[in-house]
Amino acid sequence: MTTSTTSEPSAAAPLLDLQALVVAVRRRRRLWSSLALLGLLVGAAVAVLLPPPPTAVTKVLVAHQEDQPNDPGTLIRTDVELLGTTRVAGKALQSLKSPERPEDFLRDYRGTGLTNNLLQIDVTGDSDAEAVTRAGALADAFVADHVKRMREAANAEAKTLLDQRDRLRDELAQVNKVIGDRTPESEPKASASIESLFARRAELKSKIAEFDQRAAEARIGTPRLIAGTQIVDAPHAVQHSLPKAAATNTAIGLVLGLVLGLALAAVGAVVADRPVLRREIAANLGASVIAELPRRSGGRWQRRRTRAARERLTATLARTVRGSAEPVSLLELGCARSTSVIALDLAGALAADGPVAIIDGLPGPQLANRRPKPGDPTVVRGEHAAAVAHQERRLGVGSVAPGTAWTDLQYLGTQTVLVVRAGHGSAAWLHTVARQLADQRIAVIGVVLIDPDPRDRTDGTLWDGLHTALRGHSERPARQNAMGRLRTERRPMWASGASPARTELRARGRVPDSDQEAQ
Repeated sequence: MTTSTTSEPSAAAPLLDLQALVVAVRRRRRLWSSLALLGLLVGAAVAVLLPPPPTAVTKVLVAHQEDQPNDPGTLIRTDVELLGTTRVAGKALQSLKSPERPEDFLRDYRGTGLTNNLLQIDVTGDSDAEAVTRAGALADAFVADHVKRMREAANAEAKTLLDQRDRLRDELAQVNKVIGDRTPESEPKASASIESLFARRAELKSKIAEFDQRAAEARIGTPRLIAGTQIVDAPHAVQHSLPKAAATNTAIGLVLGLVLGLALAAVGAVVADRPVLRREIAANLGASVIAELPRRSGGRWQRRRTRAARERLTATLARTVRGSAEPVSLLELGCARSTSVIALDLAGALAADGPVAIIDGLPGPQLANRRPKPGDPTVVRGEHAAAVAHQERRLGVGSVAPGTAWTDLQYLGTQTVLVVRAGHGSAAWLHTVARQLADQRIAVIGVVLIDPDPRDRTDGTLWDGLHTALRGHSERPARQNAMGRLRTERRPMWASGASPARTELRARGRVPDSDQEAQ
C-alpha cells in the first residue's frame, strides 16, 4: 500500500505580527536609547539653564453663602476665574503703586483651588521679596473684592425684602382703614365682609414679620462670611532645590524620550517592513535558514561560540560543495564583510582537495584589495574569471543588493547560498531576489543569517519545500528515482483492465489498490 503526506495550507499571516514588531523594536535599541538619553540631557539642561523664576505662594480661605457639603467645586473654580480678572489685578497693582498693566500682571500669577473653600495663589517676581509683596497685595485685593461682592449681594437681598415688606405695610394700612370705617352696629349685613378683612390683616402682619426676619438674617449672615474669608497662609517665598529640579526634569525627559523613541521605532518597523525573524526571511526568500552568525564577536565566551558556529557552517558548506556537480556561489545582502570571511574559510577548507579560486563579484573591496597571506586561496575579479584554470575549483562570491546585474550571477554559480543580514532588506526586496534568482535558474540551497536576534526561537525551515534546504537537496534525486521505479512497477497492471488515470492515482497513494484496502 502506497502512502503519501500532504502539507497543510499555511495559516493566513496576521495583520500585525507582535513578535516580529517586538524583535524589530528591540533591534533598533540604538534609536530609542539615544532619544531617551537625549531627553535625559535636555531635562538636566533645562533645570540648570532655565531655573524657575522667584515665586511666592499664599493660601486664602474663601467662605461662600451658597456652600453645600456636596458642592463639586463650582464655587472655588468661579473664585479662580475671578482672581484672573483685570479688576482684581488692577486693585493689587494700585496697592503696590506699580505702573504695570493689569494684562501683563495676569501672566505672572495663577490661582489653584485646593478644596471647595481653599484657594492657593502663586505669584512670580524679579526677586523673592518682590514676589512675596505681590502675593500679599494680590491676596488682599481678592479678599477685598470677595467681601465687597458679598456685602453688595447681602444689601441687595435685604433691600428687596424690605421693599416687599413696605408694600405689604401699605396694603395693611388700607385694610385697617376699611375696617375702621365699618362697624357691625351700623351695617349688620356686612359682618362677613369685616371678618374677611380681619383675616387679611392678620395674614399681612405675619408676612411683614417674616420679611423683617429674612432681611435681618441677610444682614446678620454677611459678617460671618466676611470673617470666614481670610488669608490663612501668609505669603512666603518658595525655595527651589536645583538637585531636586534636575532629578525631576531628567526623569521626565528620560520617560518622554524613551516613549518617543519606542513609538518611532515601532512605526518605522511597521512602515519599513524589514523581516528579522528566521521564519519570515525563509518564507520571503523561499529557502531554509541553515546557519546563523552574529555580526560582532563580543566577549571571550561569545567569540568562542562564534568561532564554533563558523566552523560548523564551513564544514556544512564544504560538504555541500564537494557533493555538488554544479558550481556554488555565495551571494550577500547587507553583509559583504561577513560573506568574504565565510568565503575565505570555505576556500581554505576546500583547498585540501585541490586548488580553489574565489571569483570576486562583490561591489566593494572586501576581497580584491585585501592583503593576501601565505596559503590563502587565489582571488580573481569577475572580469578575469575566464583566466582561471579548469582544474581549479571555483567559488563565486557576489551580491544581490539593489543595483545588482542579475544576468552576471549565473557565471558565479548555478547554485547559491544566500548570506543575509537580518533586518537589512525589506520583504519586497527579498521577494525580488527570490524571483530574479528563479528567473536566472539559480537554485537557492540555503540561507545563512547574519546578526540574528538572540531571542528568536522561530524555526526558519520550509517544511513544505524540502528541496530548498541542504538536507532536501540531496534527497530530491532519490525521491524522483523512487517515483520512477514505482510507476514502472505499476505499468503491467494496464492489461488487467485498470485505466492509466487510476493507475497514476494509485501510484500517488490517493486511491486503494483493492477493495480490501478501501475497507
